[in-house]
Amino acid sequence: MANQRVSPASLIAVVVLASLAAGTYWLVQRTLPSDADRAPYVKQHIPDYYADDMSISTLSASGLTQYRINAVHMTHYEDDQTTALKMPAVRAFTPDQPEVTATSKRGTLNADMSIVDMYDDAVVVRQAGPRDPEMRALSEHFQVLVNEDIVRTELPVQLYRGSSVMFGDGMIFNNISRAVQLLGNVHGTIQPAEMGSKRPAPPAAPSAPPQTKQGSKTP
Repeated sequence: MANQRVSPASLIAVVVLASLAAGTYWLVQRTLPSDADRAPYVKQHIPDYYADDMSISTLSASGLTQYRINAVHMTHYEDDQTTALKMPAVRAFTPDQPEVTATSKRGTLNADMSIVDMYDDAVVVRQAGPRDPEMRALSEHFQVLVNEDIVRTELPVQLYRGSSVMFGDGMIFNNISRAVQLLGNVHGTIQPAEMGSKRPAPPAAPSAPPQTKQGSKTP
């Protein structure tokens, strides 16, 4: 096999290219800031991802769906890990109980998805049950505490239950006990219970005392 000879021009070209590469690397290293000079990255309140038609479900200890959070659009922020929601809907599912739904025009979800704040034309609806009529609450803000199964507001609220209507300066609704507490200046009109709630029956007329039939006595 014949030996290939390298010409002096080729050697000079290789040396020049190697020197150029070494010089470029040295220049880059000189211009880059050192680790001590680099400022730590500070997260800002800017979106880091988006999603449309979002749906998030939280499960109970038994593995059943406890809450489902839907939104037309969501924006997640990198600094506090909160999520802004557009047209959110929060549904609570409790075994053997009517479904409860909260909707609004906008909302926020905290980092661990335990608190949902509903703003602007917020509405909470509890469907009618076997003994209770539909309940509907209207306010400009409702806060859903997922872990506590509580919906509350610190703003004026209108509460409709069947044909009854009440007004208050705030409200606390416990989804487990189904108890509603109106706060502050409370007023309104309460109608008799409807839809399955039976009025007590009038007392029955007293019956005549039983008569004892006397038979003939045998001596």
